[in-house]
Amino acid sequence: MRQLTSGEVLSLSKLLQMETNGLAVAKASINMITDDQLKNLAQSGLTAAEGRIKGLQQFINENNITTTAAEEVQ
Repeated sequence: MRQLTSGEVLSLSKLLQMETNGLAVAKASINMITDDQLKNLAQSGLTAAEGRIKGLQQFINENNITTTAAEEVQ
């Protein structure tokens, strides 16, 4: 099990939350885009965000990150 500090776990959590929130907003608003080129760029952004989220989730799962080193000591 990989040990992360409390600050690292918090940063990882906030990064995942930020990516997830941004993806939700982008998905909700993409249908309002009428310009084809801009819509293609927005779709590329959605795909990239999904990839980043999957990467973060994979890191969490592969490293069995559920607790911090400080929590293990207590």
